[in-house]
Amino acid sequence: MLKIFIERPVLSTVISVIIVLLGVLGLLQLPIAQYPDISPPTVQVSASYAGANADVVLKSVLVPLEEQINGVEGMTYMTSSATNEGAGSIQVYFNVGTDPDQAAVDVQNRVASATSLLPQEVTLAGVTVRKQQSSNLLIFALYSDNPAYDQTFLQNYAQINIVPQIKRVNGVGNSNAFGSRDYAMRVWLKPDVMAIYGLTPADISAALADQNVEAAPGKFGENSDQSFQYVIKYTGKLVSVEQFENIILKSNGQGQLLHLKDVARLELGAQAYSSNSATFGKPSVGISVNQTPGSNAREVIENSLAVLKEAEKSFPAGIHYTNLVNINDFLDASIDKVIHTLLECFALVFLVIFIFLQDFRSTIIHGVSVPVSIIGTFFFLKVFGYSINLLTLFALVLAIGIVVDDAIVVVEAVHAKLEGGYTSPRKAAIDAMNEITGAILSITLVMAAVFLPVTFISGSVGVFYKQFGITLAVAILISAVNALTLCPALAALFLKPPHHEGEAKEGEAAEAKDSQENPDPKAAKDSKDPKEASKKKGFMQRFSIAFNAAYDALVGKYTKAVTFLSARKWVSLIAVAGFGAGLYFLMTTTPSSFVPNEDMGTIFVNVSLPPASTLERTTAVNTEVDSLIRTIPAVRGTLRITGQNFLAGQGSAYGMVIVRLKPWDERKKASNEDVIKQITKLTAHIRAGDIRSISQPTITGFGATGGFTFQLQDKGGHTTAEFFKVAQDFLAELNKRPEIQYASTAFNPGFPQYQLTVNVAKVKAAGLTEKDVLNAMQVYYGGSYASNFNQFGKQYRVMVQADTSYRANPEGLSKVFVRNADGVMAPLTEFVTLTRIYGPESLSRFNLFTSISVNGSPKEGSSSGEALIAIQEVAQKLPAGYGYEFSGISREEEGSGKQSLYIFALSLVFVYLLLSAQYESYILPFAVLLSIPIGLCGTYLFAKIFGIDNNIYLQISVIMLIGLLAKNAILIIEFSLARRRDDGMEIMEAALEGAKARLRPILMTSFAFVFGLMPLLFASGAGANGNKSIGAGAIGGMLFGTLVGVFFIPVLFVVFEGLQERISGPPKTKEQLEKEETEGGPPAKDGEPKPENKPQDKPQPEPAVA
Repeated sequence: MLKIFIERPVLSTVISVIIVLLGVLGLLQLPIAQYPDISPPTVQVSASYAGANADVVLKSVLVPLEEQINGVEGMTYMTSSATNEGAGSIQVYFNVGTDPDQAAVDVQNRVASATSLLPQEVTLAGVTVRKQQSSNLLIFALYSDNPAYDQTFLQNYAQINIVPQIKRVNGVGNSNAFGSRDYAMRVWLKPDVMAIYGLTPADISAALADQNVEAAPGKFGENSDQSFQYVIKYTGKLVSVEQFENIILKSNGQGQLLHLKDVARLELGAQAYSSNSATFGKPSVGISVNQTPGSNAREVIENSLAVLKEAEKSFPAGIHYTNLVNINDFLDASIDKVIHTLLECFALVFLVIFIFLQDFRSTIIHGVSVPVSIIGTFFFLKVFGYSINLLTLFALVLAIGIVVDDAIVVVEAVHAKLEGGYTSPRKAAIDAMNEITGAILSITLVMAAVFLPVTFISGSVGVFYKQFGITLAVAILISAVNALTLCPALAALFLKPPHHEGEAKEGEAAEAKDSQENPDPKAAKDSKDPKEASKKKGFMQRFSIAFNAAYDALVGKYTKAVTFLSARKWVSLIAVAGFGAGLYFLMTTTPSSFVPNEDMGTIFVNVSLPPASTLERTTAVNTEVDSLIRTIPAVRGTLRITGQNFLAGQGSAYGMVIVRLKPWDERKKASNEDVIKQITKLTAHIRAGDIRSISQPTITGFGATGGFTFQLQDKGGHTTAEFFKVAQDFLAELNKRPEIQYASTAFNPGFPQYQLTVNVAKVKAAGLTEKDVLNAMQVYYGGSYASNFNQFGKQYRVMVQADTSYRANPEGLSKVFVRNADGVMAPLTEFVTLTRIYGPESLSRFNLFTSISVNGSPKEGSSSGEALIAIQEVAQKLPAGYGYEFSGISREEEGSGKQSLYIFALSLVFVYLLLSAQYESYILPFAVLLSIPIGLCGTYLFAKIFGIDNNIYLQISVIMLIGLLAKNAILIIEFSLARRRDDGMEIMEAALEGAKARLRPILMTSFAFVFGLMPLLFASGAGANGNKSIGAGAIGGMLFGTLVGVFFIPVLFVVFEGLQERISGPPKTKEQLEKEETEGGPPAKDGEPKPENKPQDKPQPEPAVA
């Protein structure tokens, strides 16, 4: 059947051209991303309760919502947090692969059922449900040189003129500004003045509701006999400060009016003043952009920056922007690095092929066939819904070293036929394909089977394995199609017999004949001088002679070594068992991690001051940190934000600095870890707060920081103080472990607070209710959302609150009054008392239990896997009623370890079953399987030498190596088995014959693979750690499997083929089977003449033409 592709080369080339065209079409439409969408879909529920503390928000808002949301379809876990700013949020995490839109709808339905259980103030402000996008692609800062433009102006300018346009960019999931500086009409009340006029906050709210309204008065002349019709318009809601100031509160009927401006100070201010930010030391606002699942990250960023560039043309004088986080920087740098590696891999692979074959025509065949497999893969990536990302590109780099294997096997087989005496390349190609087609199919099936189990892995780890494994499997399958169609056709067209290539050769032959007929002693002497003879030959001829001589010597020594080992089978089997034991030792002692940490070009510096520090005090410290960081040469820019950080959340005592580093090629000697050390050194003298620098995580969507994360849980209803004491003891023990650099929590119950107690008896005696007193406190001190107004095409809030001087300290409470039943204004101090207490700034829950979040980092030299084991061991000593759960990337890593072991086992099982079917034996496949641990020892040995953890990249290379190492064994065993079963050779002789015949293609494919991956092993810059993980694992395994494994594969064949024949008897040769079919009966019995197996009965190569 395959003969048709050799006889019809146009058909073969057309198949390849179609594959390439489909691949190009797929390439043009594939989205580009840093990684596939591996983070779990997340839905965020947000609510605001003005004036409430964290405990109130938790109990009255979060608990009712959580009770309803818990158990929504596809949910894996849920976290929530409440702050003293009155903010509450819930993050609901779903299984990977869940439709985020449907998840948001399901959560929204659950939230709707809980609305009636929430306080009225919360429902008035609104409970929002939205998809939480997996990652920020872009963070830029808008900053001002002009003192007239403060942070409030900048944020609202961005929200009005920039953010809406960015949200319309195709692929943008959301765009948000850091902080809550949206415009608001601030009504700053004067409680003592209000008391003089007998007013309460309820009167202010009533006046706003009465005079700041929209109305629909109707029309004149509608449905009448009038000639004209007129619309009646009302002035509508108020829009300016002056209009709000003139709201009438009271009138005495004699023309004297009391306006709102008489009892309050009004301004167009900000909705909240809980944070501030600066860039290059100037007022600024940070804005983030994230993408929708499946969109093209590169295009989203480029189009968003194009919008920003266009908007810059109309910026007010003194306003500028700068990028702080741009995933394209890392994406471009890392993808460029991988593309360079692809090109280097191509060049090195073809150089190895040329060295072994010394034939340019043969090298061209590989140069044509390999791109077909690589380019064609893009079509199937499009079909499977994948993207061009680091994983698929890594897979294609490895694929170059793999897909060239089939082409090498074909070309080398045809080449061997031509060197063996064939004069017709077409006949050589046909006969060679008859011999190696089975081996190619076996190798292809085994390689594809190795990656089949990865499709059953679930979760984020499964996405890694699937995209990497399926990309490789597709490239291998296309390579097999090429090997059976294009390669033999090109070999028949391009390859020529080595001794019949033109007149020069014929002249040399004639000269040799003449010298034999007319011997000349001097000429004979000259001919015996190799130095003189080599001078007459070209460089390539001399190289070819030297290489082939060295190779022949190598084959001779290799044959002797195999013979030696085959004669001592038990020694060889003990050695193989030793490699298996060594593999187990190396696997269990190699530190594990999820993915290697990469230099992403961004650092987050978290600043935490003592509890109850004001925003102004935190700003001063944060500004000093920011100024010091900007002196580091490797730093390109910073964004300082006060009022929140990534470790502790929101609070006046917290701040952070987002640091953007210069491009990798401009700071080759300063990695992100080096910069972190510089920041630590520069800020060591600052004693006012705790300063901690963290690299941007390699994989986004699992939290804003790297390292490990887990949640301590209170499952017994203990007090906050008891829970914190247990947490402190736990962290003290954990930080003693040698695997832990640090483990800490931002939770602190030591924030100074005041406990408000209402004297209910006095309240009742005054004709008031407890709610009257608490409502007054909430409006004056917490603020109240009283109404709305429209400006700049947007709707903003009207916020009512006591002016700053009245809220500065507890003494201001004496100026706050309530109106009793008799209409008399009574001070609040008559009804309430304040007690100084301590409590937390925020509260968190994890899966319905109160929790304390812990962040940390492994010590240098220890892996994240070792850190997780240390956490588990220390957690066993937790008291009863307490527990823990991993979260974020640590949760994925903890669940991935067991899956990888199952996948390795499944891959081996699939290989075994396929080989059993191929060889019609359940025993012989062990000759292949037992050779695999030899190479895998090299994988983990190289990992230890280069300091690489057992991460997903290394695990993927192990799965790939199972197939590649099996391929080497199959090449030898397939050939040896044919000589044994078809030609009746002795087992030992067949093993030696197979080892010698297949050593060249094994060395060619293995060295092509190894040298092709060398650039990965010595990579630097963006994505270097991932490159090294794959490079070290693949190179170490292939080197060991080739340089050591080839000596044991023939021995294993002798052992297991011999065992097979002891059970089932010697195999029937091809001649015996043919004779049995011809005669229609069984072979001759004992005592009857048996057909002789003469050498001339074997197929002979086509004789050379003289």
